[in-house]
Amino acid sequence: MNPIPLIRLSLALALAATGQAHAVDAAQRQAWREQAQGYEHGEGVARDTAAAIALYCRAALAGDAVSAYNLGWIYANGRGTPRHDGYASHWFARAALLGDALAEQMHKRLDTPADKPECVQQAERTEQQKAEQERLAADTAALTTRYQALVDTPEERRIMQIVYKLAPQFGIQPGLAFAVIRAESNFNVHAISDKNAQGLMQLIPETAARFRVRKPFDPEQNIRGGLSYLQWLLAYFKGDVPLVLAAYNAGEGTVDRYRGVPPYPETQGYIKRIQQVYALQQHPFDARVTAPSQALPGLAAVRP
Repeated sequence: MNPIPLIRLSLALALAATGQAHAVDAAQRQAWREQAQGYEHGEGVARDTAAAIALYCRAALAGDAVSAYNLGWIYANGRGTPRHDGYASHWFARAALLGDALAEQMHKRLDTPADKPECVQQAERTEQQKAEQERLAADTAALTTRYQALVDTPEERRIMQIVYKLAPQFGIQPGLAFAVIRAESNFNVHAISDKNAQGLMQLIPETAARFRVRKPFDPEQNIRGGLSYLQWLLAYFKGDVPLVLAAYNAGEGTVDRYRGVPPYPETQGYIKRIQQVYALQQHPFDARVTAPSQALPGLAAVRP
């Protein structure tokens, strides 16, 4: 039997089927399939095609060829769900990739381009998010090692303990907070700039009031206020670190006005100094904190 028609499926599909098969044992795949069969045929439970499809999908994505074939049959014949030849083609192709010769025949007989079912799309999104989280964790661990090596006095270690305690409450990676504190005040609790920015994270009075900081020279209050501001900026600029740093230095209104990092040597140097320590260009953010900037439409392409 000529397998060439199966090439229509993406390589990602085959890799997903193979990779997940190793993560779930055969007994678990069989259990999902048997539960799905019960729902499909109303054996011992009320017939529920949607539940059957969900369970079959879980088993098929974990490498169960029979479940993939059964899904192909359901969609090819419209059994309990609207007929969908594209989905049927997808599942028959997947079953064939898992070694089912009959499924390859069915796929060829349909002669229909495969459409990716929603449950497969969702599984791929989950895998992508997991991979991104793993990459981010690895990057963060590397950054942690880097900035820990730069903290060498008892006072700096005391301040970093506060950062470790507070940063997770605001969804801020400690490395970013460390880099900002280092650039802003070099860990001087009593630092005051010529613009009256105060404390560890150099909050101007307006920013301190905005984030309810009454004692700007109190390390914990100051860090809490700075983290609140970073959290807000991350949401406003959808996690774009250079824009967030530019806004922390020059104000979000300035970044909006220039539609990007302003052409200020001070701000550009500030970003460069911080990114020598914290090199990530994207940081997770909570979109519920505030609506994104409307002045930078390009941010719409950036995902949380």
